[in-house]
Amino acid sequence: MSAFLTEQNREWQTKARDVAEATVRPLAAKYDRSQTYPHEIREGLAGAGLLGVWIDREYGGGGGSLLDLCLCVEEISKACGGAGTMYAVNALGSLPIVLSGTEEQKQKYLPDIAQGKILAAFGLSEKFAGTDAGSMRTSAVEDGDDFVINGEKKWTTNAGAADIYTVFAVTDPSSRSRRISAFIVEKETPGFEIGKEEDKLGIRCVPVRELYFRDCRVPREQILGGKLGRGLLQAMSTIDRARPGVAAQAVGLAQGALEYAMFYATRREQFGQPISSFQMIQQLLADMATKIEAARQLLYAAAAAVDQGLSGTRKLSSQAKLFASDVAMEVTTNAVQVFGGYGYMKDYPIEKYMRDAKITQIYEGTNQLQRTVIAHALIKEASHLTHLDAYIPREVQP
Repeated sequence: MSAFLTEQNREWQTKARDVAEATVRPLAAKYDRSQTYPHEIREGLAGAGLLGVWIDREYGGGGGSLLDLCLCVEEISKACGGAGTMYAVNALGSLPIVLSGTEEQKQKYLPDIAQGKILAAFGLSEKFAGTDAGSMRTSAVEDGDDFVINGEKKWTTNAGAADIYTVFAVTDPSSRSRRISAFIVEKETPGFEIGKEEDKLGIRCVPVRELYFRDCRVPREQILGGKLGRGLLQAMSTIDRARPGVAAQAVGLAQGALEYAMFYATRREQFGQPISSFQMIQQLLADMATKIEAARQLLYAAAAAVDQGLSGTRKLSSQAKLFASDVAMEVTTNAVQVFGGYGYMKDYPIEKYMRDAKITQIYEGTNQLQRTVIAHALIKEASHLTHLDAYIPREVQP
């Protein structure tokens, strides 16, 4: 795939790979066990300038593309899925400001994010509004020059570690299209509390916690973009760019698991020969590698399409997220199988890949939702296939 990447793409990819091997991989097991935020990894990423890849140069960032960001996420996730999530979710939390923030909001927050001084998180999901984000109950009521937020958010990745939060709340219950607005809420805002940390199956180094808002008062200038009623559009615009990021995590995890399986298979001997000489193992490795490459091609195509502003990117982003995460779950499971009994033991690194991979099928919209998004796009596209009308017998048409 390197033949299809630009010089800029390869530069970011190399930077991320170097940090992943020097800093991320040696610390992956430590932070998985302790389930604590990996500040050492954050410092390594910041030192390499990777925390500003997705931020424009005028705000101190690297001025990279979505494809650049995905290449970095892939390399980091190859070494540790939790670190890849930690990295990607900082982009998720700050992308609303990049895409929709006022000039004042960009100047206030983006330079510090790019330098790694502050972290960001994305507060959208609720207990009763996960996939159905439009049904959220958190509210923001205007009170003079402020808005008072009340409610709860669930599954907020990076919560506690983050310094700023893009929070979505209902500001106009009577409206359908302009019901929700977004606010930038700082960590120390009175009335804003962080709940307990969840004890997770995978991605254990990155915190996932609830957010509580109890008469949390935020000034009007903290409305994302300075205008009310645009929250759902801002959320979807962000998620359309975040789903390729999840696909990049999945591809990285799958590639990392494949490499461990390849290495192990050439060294583990049974019946007097390496297990890599057995046809069943060879078939497993061949299928794993082929599916990973297919997922990678789809990921890069989706990211490049978003960068170029092409139409139909929502469907393509969902396809990349759906396919890559399903591949990651299959590949990491098969990699455990290659390791046999050792693969089930925490002394070996491979079982962590399987645990980390599962979440990629769930967050940023479950894979069931992705299939619905893709199907709706396909059905809409079918209306343009009028050239096929002459080839369908009339008796099967209404």
